[in-house]
Amino acid sequence: MIEKSADEAAPVSFGEKLAGGQAFSALFRDGMALVEETAAYLDGPGRQESKKLERAAALSYATESMRLTTRLMQLASWLLLHRAVKEGEMSLAQANKEKTKVKLSAGEPGDPTVIERLPERLRDLIDRSKKLNDRVRRLDANIYAPPLAPDQPQAGNPVERQMGLLKAAFER
Repeated sequence: MIEKSADEAAPVSFGEKLAGGQAFSALFRDGMALVEETAAYLDGPGRQESKKLERAAALSYATESMRLTTRLMQLASWLLLHRAVKEGEMSLAQANKEKTKVKLSAGEPGDPTVIERLPERLRDLIDRSKKLNDRVRRLDANIYAPPLAPDQPQAGNPVERQMGLLKAAFER
């Protein structure tokens, strides 16, 4: 009879693999680059563009740029927290406790008539930040998906669930 060591008996945590994998690395790189790009825009060209807007559009610019900044700061917090997990500075369980302070909301779509009056570059940054938010939310849901107990009846096809998790892990 072959005995299993403690390492062999322990199940692999898919969440930890996702948090430390290539999908996370690409997401981290893209997210932090978007934060830097947005900060540079809002502090430079965006400030100049906002001064040229009519009063109502300038108010919309201020509101939407604040939403954008808030969204990106929440995303950056999530990314930095999970980079700490990847680098072994904290466990995934610790990150799960800390991430309760981060709000990964679906976000308000914004009034299209208001958005269309904004400068094109700001609209692009808003759109890209929403896409980044969606990517982070999908990865977060997969990282923290509750493990299926082997003796529990499973709803649906378990292979499909695993394929979905794999797709999310390698999604770019």
